[in-house]
Amino acid sequence: MPSTELVILRELLAREPGFVSGAVLASKLGLSRVAIWQHMEKLREQGFAFEAARARGYRITRRPAGLHATFIAAHLKGRARDFPLTLLEEVDSTNDEAARQLSTGRTAPFVIIARRQTRGRGRLGRTWHSEANGNLYASFAFRPQLPPARMPTFTLWMGVNICELIANFCRTAPGIKWPNDILFDGRKAGGMLTEARVDADQIRDLVFGLGLNLNSPAGSWPSDLARRAISLAEQTAEPLDPNRFTAALIGRVRIAYEQFIEGSHRDSFADLWNRHDVLRGKPVTVLQGPKRFSGVAAGVDDAGSLLVRPAGGGRPHRFHAGEVTLEKAS
Repeated sequence: MPSTELVILRELLAREPGFVSGAVLASKLGLSRVAIWQHMEKLREQGFAFEAARARGYRITRRPAGLHATFIAAHLKGRARDFPLTLLEEVDSTNDEAARQLSTGRTAPFVIIARRQTRGRGRLGRTWHSEANGNLYASFAFRPQLPPARMPTFTLWMGVNICELIANFCRTAPGIKWPNDILFDGRKAGGMLTEARVDADQIRDLVFGLGLNLNSPAGSWPSDLARRAISLAEQTAEPLDPNRFTAALIGRVRIAYEQFIEGSHRDSFADLWNRHDVLRGKPVTVLQGPKRFSGVAAGVDDAGSLLVRPAGGGRPHRFHAGEVTLEKAS
């Protein structure tokens, strides 16, 4: 059942930029107007401010600058409201926390979000810079009951959906670097990490993790990341509303996951990938342990493998895994 503060915020958001009368809120919640005022005082203590106008009611005039679980939930619409959210001040890794909660039998789907990670990680075990600096660290937990053979394109599909969300929300053009990096002009804005537990011939637990640089200022990066990292706020030259964006992300992930489970994603995957692929047609080198292969990226196949044509021509090589670097054109 929604909390009183959640109902109040939903009603105020639904009427923006107009007002909502205290009488309407009191009737909706079955409370006195004094009780409504007390709940709004609690919201004020959490970073909200409200304008009160005689005979008109209330409206929001200031929102929390950082992530706020109830305000995220207030922005959710439709079936995304059935996606339980846990917001933590700090955690070792949101992926690890989601896996722990799945292992204890928590009903999926759900999402774990943290303001800071102490052991955030990316692909190949790399450390993910995860300070409490206005960025988003989130992990979505599912129980898909799918054969493992279905999963190679999962991260790619979620990645192009996140690129579409960013493009629509921020009016900018992100790219995706196979298999899991979100970029702007070669600088990394986000990364994805999918982890699964398999029982016999089915995937039992699935965790999709996302680290996305939302509002970190340009001068806040460690020296080794300053030229390689970028936030959405840097790219667009204005701060993002983290709660509205996070709610939009939850809604998009939910829809994308359902499309993947149904198989309907196949109708649009290739077009979306080609729209955001930053490697296609460019010289690349693929590293697989001590092995190196250089050529020209030629997109991905239906199984999500990277296609790389030899520099001298011929049939493309397929790579299911590996580290890809863009090379300077000669």
